[in-house]
Amino acid sequence: MSAVESANAGRPPPSRIGDQVFSGLVRACAVFVVILLIGIVVVLFSQALPSITRFGLNFFVTSDWDASKVADGCPALAEGAVATAACQPGQFGGFPYIIGTVITALIGLILATPLAVGAAIFISEYAPRRIGDLISFAIEMLVAIPSVVYGLWGVKILAPLMSNTVEPFLQDTLGRVPIIGNLFANPPNGNDYLTASLILTIMILPTILAISREVVRQVPKLQKEGMIALGATKWESIRLAVLPYARAGITGGAMLGLARAIGETLAVTMTIGNNPQFLGPSLFNSGYTLASGIANRVNESESIGYNALIELGLLLLLVSLIINMLSRVLVSRSVKM
Repeated sequence: MSAVESANAGRPPPSRIGDQVFSGLVRACAVFVVILLIGIVVVLFSQALPSITRFGLNFFVTSDWDASKVADGCPALAEGAVATAACQPGQFGGFPYIIGTVITALIGLILATPLAVGAAIFISEYAPRRIGDLISFAIEMLVAIPSVVYGLWGVKILAPLMSNTVEPFLQDTLGRVPIIGNLFANPPNGNDYLTASLILTIMILPTILAISREVVRQVPKLQKEGMIALGATKWESIRLAVLPYARAGITGGAMLGLARAIGETLAVTMTIGNNPQFLGPSLFNSGYTLASGIANRVNESESIGYNALIELGLLLLLVSLIINMLSRVLVSRSVKM
């Protein structure tokens, strides 16, 4: 027996109380987060239930947001008569908010993803390590800029630039798009879907870049070197070896960016024009998104109008949760490959 073993022979075994307490605390923290999320969903659903029950699926395809309007087909009431629940004043629909969210988020995603992936490939495959890290740091610093600063920049600088220069150029240069129609109809005004989409492009760019850069760096070095050894050029090795391997992770990063675009509030509220009616597919139209609509109508006083607003919030939360879960599955799948 060694001297150390002899010294420890008479000591009691170390106490595991500290480990048990710490394990219990971290387990409680994890459970609390899950319970909190479930609680938020339950509360929103219970508050939105009157709107869900009354309007059903029509809520997603109608544009009314009028506390005094009565549903079509409701009979005139005699004095002192009480209307049925379906004929109570107040007609609300979320279609303008949904379509505004879809338009701005998809355009932001379409513009941001190629820029982010291109920058990620340059940083990982072409730039020296120091320069690549410097570029990554500069782009990722965009995340630290508050949303209100983006909105202020959009209102004071981007919106005048769009209305005076970019939008007239687009209107004079590009015509109708098949099936969709004229995306550049109406007089340019700067506070519209297009300006809000450009703001979202800048805001989601760092998210997509960071994830794309990491999954591109996860591509096995032997896979790239094998392609070059077979006579492939640098571009061919990236196209045939890097991008197919990293496709799932890049898609997941794009979906995370999409989730942020859908939920962005203040900057979009300041630049989209906040028109409660959907006026057509033109990118020069003002409108609402789900988040900006909730922000503008947060003081809704009518009971059914309040319930309809909560239904918008519930829809926004569920869509964001689904997109986040799918994106994380794709990213983890790419890392494990």
